Amino acid sequence: MDIDGIFVVRAAAFLGAAFVMAIGSVGPALGQGMIGKQSCESIGKYPESSSKVRIAMMIALAMVESSAVFCFLIALLLILTVK
Repeated sequence: MDIDGIFVVRAAAFLGAAFVMAIGSVGPALGQGMIGKQSCESIGKYPESSSKVRIAMMIALAMVESSAVFCFLIALLLILTVK
């Protein structure tokens, strides 16, 4: 019975890690697409402000990507801590 309990806990941890990565990567991907779209539109309308828009876009992309990295770290913790 003890081995079955460990199996269930490991399976739940692996499913949780998969769920975290699935949900945690869809949101940032959509957000990064929207940020890129808006910055391209802004640079197209106002080419003289392209350097400011590019810097703001890179900062926004880094902030959005950090949530995906946090989800990856949580998934790693779920996988590696369950023994």
